[in-house]
Amino acid sequence: MREHASIWQRTAEPAAREALPGDLEAEVAVIGAGLAGVLIADRLKRMGLCTVVLEAARIGSGQTGRTTAKITAQHGMIYDALIRNFGEAKAAQYARANAWAVQAYARMIRERGIDCGFRGASAYLYSTVDGAPLRREAEAARRLGLDADFVVGTELPFPVAGAARLSHQACFHPLKFLEAVSRELEIYESTRVLAVEGGALRTDRGTVRAGKVVFATHFPFINVPGWYFMRMHQERGYVLGLESAWLPEGMYLGTDADGLSFRTAEGLLLIGGGAHRTGENSAGGWYDGLCARAKELLNDFREAVRWSAQDCVTLDGVPYIGRFSASTPDWYVATGFGKWGMTGAMVAAEVIAGLIAGEPPEWAEVFSPERFHLAASARNLATEAAQSVKGLTRGALLPPGAPAEDLPIGHGGVVEAQGRKRGVCRDADGSRCAVRPRCPHMGCQLEWNPDEQSWDCPCHGSRFDRDGRCIDNPAQSDLD
Repeated sequence: MREHASIWQRTAEPAAREALPGDLEAEVAVIGAGLAGVLIADRLKRMGLCTVVLEAARIGSGQTGRTTAKITAQHGMIYDALIRNFGEAKAAQYARANAWAVQAYARMIRERGIDCGFRGASAYLYSTVDGAPLRREAEAARRLGLDADFVVGTELPFPVAGAARLSHQACFHPLKFLEAVSRELEIYESTRVLAVEGGALRTDRGTVRAGKVVFATHFPFINVPGWYFMRMHQERGYVLGLESAWLPEGMYLGTDADGLSFRTAEGLLLIGGGAHRTGENSAGGWYDGLCARAKELLNDFREAVRWSAQDCVTLDGVPYIGRFSASTPDWYVATGFGKWGMTGAMVAAEVIAGLIAGEPPEWAEVFSPERFHLAASARNLATEAAQSVKGLTRGALLPPGAPAEDLPIGHGGVVEAQGRKRGVCRDADGSRCAVRPRCPHMGCQLEWNPDEQSWDCPCHGSRFDRDGRCIDNPAQSDLD
């Protein structure tokens, strides 16, 4: 079963490209043809550098096609925390970088005449419980130079305790934008990079040799150096597209534990929520829960589309953009955008192109992958380590699964088959398919995700379809 297609995937599809025809050389090789990889390659090409992009599947087939596509410097409750954990100077760098990114999209779309549904909109953080934290957040954002204020009245169809508003933000159709920007780039699809040694990228289609290498693969698949698998985790979130529903002018994100996201797109109300760590959804029901919340808050509507997305979250909440590691000076990385990949991708293009040219922007420092802020990161580092140990030892600590015959029709799980643990799912006709339920990335035991009919890794977020085909990295191979 294919994952639910997003509204963007249903209304646009970038033109197909050929696979890598064999060995070649380039000045820069970019791994990943999502929004970050394409924007980085576009920036490098305009600098005059011979740049190739290698994509394992299709252009924009990863998280770019599954985002809610808000172009905003308002990234949840971040600015008050950044001032406390990073200091005001670094917090201001983050604010300036993302405010620049919003304007960079507007300028690029205007100058190139890109038809992608781009429109300006204010972004709001809201709470139905307590407005005081939002007032502090608005004040912090304003201190850092953003056009922010605290308001009580909004267009939401329910009362709020308060909202932090950031004016002059935007939204768009990400795949239409990606299609336009990618047209003039040298991109090879269906070309999975299997290993990188220095400037040699070994793929399943040939070897590419490049002076510089950029990892824009959502989650880096190289474990050492960098150790990104210890410094990030992945989360899933869910979206419904509703017809005949209230359509807001602004973009909204709830900050309460059960807060929801709202924006208008393609004539639909997009309502999002229900985030959980990847690989921890054995019970399922997130779509049904989101629909129930919509019925509580809205009048009549009809569900037109549903989909889910996956986000990389860093230890301190700030993306890793810059040199991959101290020992690999010609490797670069862009990852850990959280739920804010639109501005993150544009920032990544400016930072990485600047580093390669020897002239990085003044705000590049805050995104350095080599940073470690004890106050913001120590607790989360311990959590990530414990989660990996839990996933690696799960098979040894749990008793053997139930017999495969006990699985309900249409469901999957880790069961006992021929005296061994197997990941088994049962189709509507009663037939079964089985996989080895160990992630090929680092061996963690996989969990069945009933909402997306997939096998998900609770350690580092790799995902596989019901037949074991890899659909999300850092894993690079299918299941047995």
